[in-house]
Amino acid sequence: MTENLSHSEPRSAQEVAASRVRSPHTSMFLRMLVRAAVLRRGRALSALLAMVVAAAVATAMLNLFVDVQAKLRREFRNYGANIILVGRGSASLPADTLPQVESVLAGRGVVAPFAMVVARTNDGQPIVVAGADFNRVKQLDRWWSVSNWPSAQQQALVGVRALAVVSPRSQPFDLSFQGHTIHLTTAGTVQTGAAEDSRIYLSLTDFVAWTGVQASTIEVAASGSPEEILAVMHRLEQTIPAADVRPVRQIMEGEARVLGKTRATLLASAVLIILTAALCVLSTLMGWVFDRRRDFAIMKTLGASDRLLNGFFAAEATALGAAGALIGFVVGIGIAAWIGRVNFHAPVVPRFSVLPFVLAGSMVVTLLSAILPIWLLRRVQPAVILRGE
Repeated sequence: MTENLSHSEPRSAQEVAASRVRSPHTSMFLRMLVRAAVLRRGRALSALLAMVVAAAVATAMLNLFVDVQAKLRREFRNYGANIILVGRGSASLPADTLPQVESVLAGRGVVAPFAMVVARTNDGQPIVVAGADFNRVKQLDRWWSVSNWPSAQQQALVGVRALAVVSPRSQPFDLSFQGHTIHLTTAGTVQTGAAEDSRIYLSLTDFVAWTGVQASTIEVAASGSPEEILAVMHRLEQTIPAADVRPVRQIMEGEARVLGKTRATLLASAVLIILTAALCVLSTLMGWVFDRRRDFAIMKTLGASDRLLNGFFAAEATALGAAGALIGFVVGIGIAAWIGRVNFHAPVVPRFSVLPFVLAGSMVVTLLSAILPIWLLRRVQPAVILRGE
């Protein structure tokens, strides 16, 4: 027992001694970093503040960049379809077209079928009548101004201009198509400022039973980026060869233009603020080198190499960038949430996936800002500095 103890004690002492031999360099390096920050709190805090501001702005902009695009795309979907499918040669679409379109979208969009004919009023005036699935139209065309949606058979949604033609006093009216007449009542009116104001809308079931005409148009509000929407159009063309797939260019081009300008504005703002922060950090580090030139001269006199001094200064800059990034990330999430509440009346979801980019970017900015001070550090002449020249 005593022999085991006597053998084990020297081994543990040797391990402790070995660890102490290995650790002084690291511990001394860390103490020097902490002491440099403590002794020059003013400059360290000003550089840290600059990096916090830059990281906070970058975090807020990146969060908004991702979240605002999703919100804007969702808002654009409220303005109706961005893709239209019509039967080739004005023919009706195949009966299985609607489920095929929904299969291609895979839940990333809204679909509504329409059918249209030109009917006659009692006094022989022509008028466009459309059959539609009102439940789907409510989701697709939220921008329509509708007084009341039809909820029963043989009820019609009448455009504000068409109302004066078919039912000036909102009384029941008849329409005829190819010898078939339907008796309708007005459930409500629709106003869009476009062609819908001159049409009469029936439920698709009543429309098909009256005219025998199947849906010839399917409007699609697909979600996603412009590239994703073009990919959806390509898949629709391949899946449904009997349909002519067309983009609604006003919606798609307007969406791409707004998203592009928003993206450019956010990125330009972030770049300008980051450059300003980099100049502030550069100025601080230059002053840091000037204030500590005597310390560096003594370190060189004691045998410190340029490589060691450069690494020490780069480590200070990196630690500064990392600390600023972590604090700025928290502040930036708060700023993004506040902007979302004020401007979009909806929360901006924190994107923790941007933290590595903010952290790496902050460290790169501080390292780039340290290039000129490190070059000046290499020019420190110990003899000249220590003589007070």
